[in-house]
Amino acid sequence: MEQQKKAFHNPRFNGSDYVPERDNGRLQSQLEQIFELMKDGNWRSLEAISLWTGAPAASVSAQLRHLRKERFGGHTVEKRYEGQGLHIYRVLVNHA
Repeated sequence: MEQQKKAFHNPRFNGSDYVPERDNGRLQSQLEQIFELMKDGNWRSLEAISLWTGAPAASVSAQLRHLRKERFGGHTVEKRYEGQGLHIYRVLVNHA
């Protein structure tokens, strides 16, 4: 988990609309909150994660994609279709 703390301590976010001074603190906080919730391996919808963290569902989706990247821990993020347009997600923590 020491590696995980390091990955979240100085995250490297990017994107065409990303402004580090404006966005870094918010994105880092979202990532940490989502990881803390999801590291238990339970399945949750974007809406459930959003309600728990206060982050918009689109941001939750983006942060789950970040968790797959090596620079954010290289975790496994699984997605399962539940029907009627609903997907649920779980994170399997990379302990390496």
